[in-house]
Amino acid sequence: MTSKRPAFNAVFFISLACVAAIGGWGLIDPDAMTGTFLGFTNYMLTGISWYWLLITTGFLILSGYMAFGPYANIRLGKDDERPEFSTASWIAMLFAGGMGAGLLFWGVAEPIYHFEGPPGMQGGTPEAAREALVITNLHWGLHAWSIYGICALVIAYFTFRRGQPSQISTPIRSLFKGPMGKPIATLADVLGVLAVVFGLAGSLTMGTLQVRGGLNAVFGVGDTTTISLIIMGVLFICYMLSATTGVDKGIKILSNLNMVIAIAIMLFVIIFGPSRFILETFTNSIGEYFSRLPAMAFKMFPYEGLAGWTSGWTLTYLIWWLAWGPFVGIFVARISRGRTIREFCIGVIFIPTIFSILWFSAFGGTAIYIELFGGGGLSELVFADVTSALFSFLDYFPLGEILGATACFLIFIFLVTSADSGTFVLSMMTTEGNLNPPIVHKLVWGVLIAILTAGTLLTGSIPVAKAMAITGALPFSIILLLQIVGFLREIRKELPDKTRPKEARGQVTTAAE
Repeated sequence: MTSKRPAFNAVFFISLACVAAIGGWGLIDPDAMTGTFLGFTNYMLTGISWYWLLITTGFLILSGYMAFGPYANIRLGKDDERPEFSTASWIAMLFAGGMGAGLLFWGVAEPIYHFEGPPGMQGGTPEAAREALVITNLHWGLHAWSIYGICALVIAYFTFRRGQPSQISTPIRSLFKGPMGKPIATLADVLGVLAVVFGLAGSLTMGTLQVRGGLNAVFGVGDTTTISLIIMGVLFICYMLSATTGVDKGIKILSNLNMVIAIAIMLFVIIFGPSRFILETFTNSIGEYFSRLPAMAFKMFPYEGLAGWTSGWTLTYLIWWLAWGPFVGIFVARISRGRTIREFCIGVIFIPTIFSILWFSAFGGTAIYIELFGGGGLSELVFADVTSALFSFLDYFPLGEILGATACFLIFIFLVTSADSGTFVLSMMTTEGNLNPPIVHKLVWGVLIAILTAGTLLTGSIPVAKAMAITGALPFSIILLLQIVGFLREIRKELPDKTRPKEARGQVTTAAE
């Protein structure tokens, strides 16, 4: 009896070769890599700007339909299955994997940027302050989380409802059957892997630079590339140790720790800052954001000549969330087993949006308060070094040094969690959707992510890090559209029978049963 030879893992080896080549390029010739990524990003932001706004707003509309339409009661799993994680741990992992470090990085800086230079308005005024928070919430609110939500919902449905592999290509396989199916599926999986790697490397670069800025501000350790590489080395050791423990231990524990510390810092800012102003800003922001959302969801500036502002802010964010889509989508799908589609959409999209609005009201609102009614001077510090914006802001509070050290630790833990989640997802994607991938795959992807991040750190540039993070968005956006078509075609087979009693609707029979 002859043993069966293992199948050639095309996704793993093709992805490995591409990432290794690009990582080596960044280490050998970072200037050439910088020029290439910036050039490609510039085309995406200016040449097809309308495309990004239309498809991301479409995802928001689709998520609303899924949450409150005829499929809302369908469970991501068997009909009697219940969630694997508690709601608190689930939401904590959503933030840690999705945008926890980003909220810390931009919580103070972005509202100040828009306050000083809102599009088509005079900066530094009360009207500019109101507009600054509306714009910020647009970038970090429902659009961002609906992108993540749709990416995750499609994968979770096929994985837990239909019992198919947790891969980018799974929904697409339902569309392309026959000889062309396999190469198209392989291409989809490889593009998904590259999007995750680029997005993770860019975000880890920005986070590492912020940790460096925090260490310099709090402890005076210096602000050099060598320090950045040392931070990255420590980060690598930590996320690889965490990655070996699995989702239910390392990632879950770190995510819960992240949320406890983040909420503690936010409450400190609310209590010891201008409390009434913050809560009024939060209340006003909810009304302004949701009332203006329909217009903002399609708003561009073709008549005012502000295409540069739109591409530099709104479109960059939307493309950024899309680039992170395969990573966050597969990770969120992995931790969402047993949720109904309505519960999933509310937990993944609505609750994080409300929390983000509160976060920016506390940090950005207080920063604007300092400029309008306090001593001022924070804007200059933010524009001088965006990586140190949070730490400059915390100096305005009592126990500023302790707060700064705590925030620095929190950013680092967020980065560990993101990198840990990223290596886990990449390992899943390159082991045919294995929900508990082998450690050797985690080690391989962990090393490659570290190399690619180090190459980006050598440029020392935030724009380069952003360009790296969003490069994979264009090809993946096409993959995502195909995924959605396959998902909608399959879920139509589960349309509840309206002739049955209302309480029985949603108790559907899947094709796998």
